[in-house]
Amino acid sequence: MSDPATNAGSSPHGIDYIAVEKSREFTELKRSQRSFVFPLAIAFLVWYFVYVLLSSFAVEFMSQRVWGDITVGLLFGLGQFVTTFAITMAYVWYANRNLDPKAEAIRNQLEKQEASA
Repeated sequence: MSDPATNAGSSPHGIDYIAVEKSREFTELKRSQRSFVFPLAIAFLVWYFVYVLLSSFAVEFMSQRVWGDITVGLLFGLGQFVTTFAITMAYVWYANRNLDPKAEAIRNQLEKQEASA
């Protein structure tokens, strides 16, 4: 029976996934992803909480009519949906251009390593 401590992080195919996770390429991939996601998530949460706080504490402002029955609050609420779709599209664009090539390079390297094992 083999010692689990000696096989920690490796698969039956001999790939040391712990080493892969600590590699420069994987660390760069995580950094690239986080540097895009975290600022956008923070910006969206701020925008969302501004909307919630305004709807709770600035009722007169949010109930101002802009055109017909369209109010500022309704526009802000619809803006939440628009922002969500815009962030999703921006992330897909960013991932396709920046993250996917790095992830594919790591995957190709691991597949070569697995094939040679």
